[in-house]
Amino acid sequence: MTVTSAQITYASEIARKGIHLASLLIPIIYLQLDHWTGIVILCVMTAISLLIDMLLHVHPGSRRLLLSLVGPLLRQHELREDRFHLTGASWVLIAATLTFLVFPTTIAVTAFSVLIVSDTFAALIGRRYGHREFIDKSLAGSMAFALSAFGVVAAWQTVFSLPMSFFIAGAIASVAAAIAEAASSRLRLDDNIAIPCSYGIVHWLVSVLLPSF
Repeated sequence: MTVTSAQITYASEIARKGIHLASLLIPIIYLQLDHWTGIVILCVMTAISLLIDMLLHVHPGSRRLLLSLVGPLLRQHELREDRFHLTGASWVLIAATLTFLVFPTTIAVTAFSVLIVSDTFAALIGRRYGHREFIDKSLAGSMAFALSAFGVVAAWQTVFSLPMSFFIAGAIASVAAAIAEAASSRLRLDDNIAIPCSYGIVHWLVSVLLPSF
C-alpha cells in the first residue's frame, strides 16, 4: 500500500483482496497436474485476462459492462483511458506463469503463495495502521508482509515435509520480498511481479548455499 497514492475505499480493498486470496487455488490446482499442463492452462488464462484488459481500454461497450461489474475494485491507474495499464488480475496470472515456469515446484508454490497471502496482509494492515513510512510503503504493512510470509513458508514446509533449511531460506527470502514489495514503485515493477521473483531468486540462491538439515 503506497502511503501517498490515491486509494479505493477500505471496503473495496477488502473485496479486492478477497478475490486476490482466491488465487491460492492456482498453486493447489497446479500441484494436481503435470508441470506443462499447468503452464499451458496458466498461459490460456493469462491470454484471456489480457484480452479483457484490452477491451476495458479500447471498447466502450465492454468498458461500461466491466466497470458496472468491478469498477469499485479497480485502482485509479487501472481506470485510465489515456494510457493502457494491466489490471491486478493480469499481473497475478503473469506472475503465476513466470513463477511456475522458472522456479522449482516447492519454491514456486511458496513464492506465489507469499504473493497472495502476504500482499493481502500488507495492504489491509498497512492501510489501517500504516502511519510510518518504510521505503515507498508503510512499516506496519511491510512487517505484516514478512510475518505472514513466515507462516506461509512454514505451512508449505510442513505440506512438502521439507527440512528446516527450507524454512530458513524461505524466511530470508520473505524479508527480501517484503523489501521488494515496499520498493516496487521506485523499481518500476508491479508488486505482483517483484514479490514472487525476489522471493524465488533469494530462496533458490540461499538453498544452494545452505546445507540441508
